[in-house]
Amino acid sequence: MPNLLWTFNRLRAMGHREVGYRMNQYLRSQVQRAGIGLATAVTPVGATGNSWLSVLPSAFDPKTYRDEAERILSGHFLLFGTHDAALGFPPDWNADPKTRKQAPLKFGKTLNYRDDQIVGDIKYLWEINRHLEIVVLAQAWRLTSDLRYAHGCRSLVESWIEQCPYPFGPNWTSSLELALRMLNWSCAWHLLGGDNSPLFSSDSGKGFKSRWLAAVRQHCHFVANHLSRYSSANNHLLGELLGLFVGATTWPFWPESSQWKRAARQEFEVQALMQNGEDGVNKEQAIWYHHEVADMMLLAGLTARALQCDFGPQFWARLEAMLEFIASIMDIGGQVPQLGDSDDAVIVRFCPRRDFCVYRSLLATGAVLFRRAEFKFKATAFDDKSRWLLGDAAAAKFAAIAAGGAPRPLRRSFEISGYYIFGANLETAREVRVLADAGPLGYLALAAHGHADALSFTLSIAGSQMLVDPGTYCYHSQQGWRAYFRGTSAHNTLRVDREDQSVFAGNFQWLHHANARCTSFESNAQFDRFAGEHDGYMRLPDPVKHAREITYNRAIAVLKIIDSVTCMSRHYIEIFWHFSPECIVTLQDELVTVRNRAITVRLRCPAALRVQIVRGSSAPYLGWISQWFDKMVPASTVIACGHIEGDWRGESDMTISFGSE
Repeated sequence: MPNLLWTFNRLRAMGHREVGYRMNQYLRSQVQRAGIGLATAVTPVGATGNSWLSVLPSAFDPKTYRDEAERILSGHFLLFGTHDAALGFPPDWNADPKTRKQAPLKFGKTLNYRDDQIVGDIKYLWEINRHLEIVVLAQAWRLTSDLRYAHGCRSLVESWIEQCPYPFGPNWTSSLELALRMLNWSCAWHLLGGDNSPLFSSDSGKGFKSRWLAAVRQHCHFVANHLSRYSSANNHLLGELLGLFVGATTWPFWPESSQWKRAARQEFEVQALMQNGEDGVNKEQAIWYHHEVADMMLLAGLTARALQCDFGPQFWARLEAMLEFIASIMDIGGQVPQLGDSDDAVIVRFCPRRDFCVYRSLLATGAVLFRRAEFKFKATAFDDKSRWLLGDAAAAKFAAIAAGGAPRPLRRSFEISGYYIFGANLETAREVRVLADAGPLGYLALAAHGHADALSFTLSIAGSQMLVDPGTYCYHSQQGWRAYFRGTSAHNTLRVDREDQSVFAGNFQWLHHANARCTSFESNAQFDRFAGEHDGYMRLPDPVKHAREITYNRAIAVLKIIDSVTCMSRHYIEIFWHFSPECIVTLQDELVTVRNRAITVRLRCPAALRVQIVRGSSAPYLGWISQWFDKMVPASTVIACGHIEGDWRGESDMTISFGSE
């Protein structure tokens, strides 16, 4: 029944052309299942292509990379940046590292990877199969010349080829996963010396090279024939095109290679401009995926430049705008709100440090590429990943950029995406930073990574997070938690009749999309004011419209929130305030006091509503924050709730004080 329901809801999100395309893909899979139309063995001809890693850096302390390489050789794999799994070396590539469920070696395109009874938690299984570790091992070899690390790369790749025969099992199901694996293979290939790698010098090494290249061809053929289209054409399509472009340029050995390269490069540029708005925000409305897409564009752009087939100025301007958005929403402490889905995954793990910040790294690279002092100010330092991508000389260029002290806010409003930034003393140690959301649910019919968070906002004060977006927690497993973290009650906004603003239809599907918009945004010397509305509850038998106005008065340091509900009859409303786990939250006489370090916020909710604090509840799900994928901790959520009769207007205000004020 769950599979039937998923299929029914998925079909509802498709147009006629997509249904035809899916049927064609299904028939193709059935033909390939019979052994027809699969990648054939073709002898490689030619030499390895260029890489953006053409000028390899050397100014590194190798200890970090050596230590990480030793950890990998001991059988420990880092999953999603926080989970250290002892899997052995090499690991079992078809077993879920989380549940140890062994996935069957059935024909990949007909294997139901959404069923955790068959494959376990597919997100975990796919993560180790992206082969992030071989890049770290190759870096360690490059920095130390210790052949154990190079042979470790060979062991991982060779064992994978043996355990994952083409085209069977969970690692031959998703084109995105194949594309990202191929991208990591490409990075490792160049770091290991390409065609002249010591891994290929012996007779057995030549045999290994031949097997690896055969697997590369199979990857390119698979991705080229199974691209994500129509309602699935989001970051997955970009990742697939990136992997195919890099794969075809790294290994231009086969008759189709030039066609794969040309088609992937051309469509990648089109999709990059299509999937990211002119205001520089990724249309999936998910900040982590904004970073991932920006990273894809960066890697594709550097590859194209190395091959003298650069993308056009509009492509680079769009990437610069995307980095500007990151800089604009980052608080003075370097923190970025967790809007939309996040899985902590990276495209390539160029830097194995645990304190590595993906956002600051992008800004450091962007500071050099675009000569932006604002990016340098927010990045604070030139990081390892930027050095691997741009070379040692780029560090000197970064240092030469004049930061000029604290810059003015880069941008305050992103009208296309619906994000607005306001407050006081931005980019200083006493900043008050509000990020309000009046954007769409997500991208295309599925809005796969969007959350039901219309008119929600976050609040950071002096670099300390106060009001936060609770995050994501999980993807394919535990649908109840998945629904909660995506739902309206997990965001700092108003809910009506315990219904989400948008209608959940599966882990990556929405049937009904709330449409939000900003109705006004103004800023002057005294105050900032944002106003917006959404139609998510107009679907109810008695239609309800929610409007919100948020004003920050600088003179008295008060944030006022006015919620207006327009309706005809009786409804139950709830206003949620999710505070960071670091906050101490107390309630006395309807006054909520919130403390985080030297910051105090006093919150008064509308007088007609009952106020309570919930922390770590599982019935119902409420009072949790997930700062990392598959991890959550209890945190205080304040709820103001009650029944209303017809039109209603309620005021909440937050008084902010610093230190002993």
